[in-house]
Amino acid sequence: MNVLNITDQLALVDEMPLDPQSLALHAQEAAAAFIAAGTAANTVRSYRSALAYWSAWLQLRYGLALGDGALPAPVAVQFVLDHLARPLADGGWVHLLPPGIDALLIAARVKSKLGPLAFNTVSHRLAVLGKWHRINEWDSPTEAPALKTLLREARKAQARQGVNVRKKTAIVLEPLQALLATCDDGVRGIRDRALLLLAWSGGGRRRSEVVGLQVSDVRRLDADTWLYALGATKTDTGGVRREKPLRGPAAQALAAWLAAAPADSGPLFRRLYKGNTVGRSGLSADQVARIVQRRAKLAGLEGDWAAHSLRSGFVTEAGRQGVPLGEVMAMTEHRSVSTVMGYFQAGSLLGSRASQLLPIVPERDGGNS
Repeated sequence: MNVLNITDQLALVDEMPLDPQSLALHAQEAAAAFIAAGTAANTVRSYRSALAYWSAWLQLRYGLALGDGALPAPVAVQFVLDHLARPLADGGWVHLLPPGIDALLIAARVKSKLGPLAFNTVSHRLAVLGKWHRINEWDSPTEAPALKTLLREARKAQARQGVNVRKKTAIVLEPLQALLATCDDGVRGIRDRALLLLAWSGGGRRRSEVVGLQVSDVRRLDADTWLYALGATKTDTGGVRREKPLRGPAAQALAAWLAAAPADSGPLFRRLYKGNTVGRSGLSADQVARIVQRRAKLAGLEGDWAAHSLRSGFVTEAGRQGVPLGEVMAMTEHRSVSTVMGYFQAGSLLGSRASQLLPIVPERDGGNS
């Protein structure tokens, strides 16, 4: 039997050799599918929102369509100047986005209100643009030195004018106790108590991690300890199951929830319907944020509360109580020390001896001078 050479075999299956310098179209689509499948749902939504805004702004500002090709650096610079307010000598603020375009962006429902955007929002949209370019194998305008310098100076200018980067209020021990005090012994209160304590005591879990937990992910170790397992998360995408402990009140709260709403499978934290009937569908990430906000309102707490308040609060409280940073990161699964240090230092400095240094004040002479 004759053996066909490689070229003849390719001809038989009607396949042409690929260009080694670029991905074929179907391979690009497959790569994009892998990226989408490996990205958290909340992140995908934020990317779509950012790209929708870029598409509308480019069309209105330049008459360009997103995706026609790589954007030049001046376009990214203009985006910053259009959306970040800069201080004026008379104390006012100005940004370069024409009012007519601003109104049209609102009409297109990609912008919620007139005026400049927050620094974090601008930074996020630039990051999404950079990722969009990398996926398409284009040079990204977000890597331009001029843009990086502009962002750095813009942030300093805003800080000098008292415009700080907005952060959610951290739920440290005292506000956590206030939130828990609003949770009664009804089904909703039992669920919310278990959710708050798992998310906080269990290592400052992200809301996506909380709603992703299944009944099969938790198991009782002893009378006062439960373990719950994490799979793929934002910072650990390998999917290897890692067990984290729940002890004391958190373990007791979880046991009470599973007793109140027994289930052999499905989401660990489920929705409630009229009459406090426990449904089969799990909570959404947005509902976790609303639970935190509702409990904060019931407790009469002032602050900017969100689901992330549980994560930042856990780290801050660990710093207050002198827990070693390595042990904290083992629970939270932060990969960046710089990311976690801001919260950790805020807590640890409260108990630091350096913050308790007092000047030696000489006694005043009681006599007449």
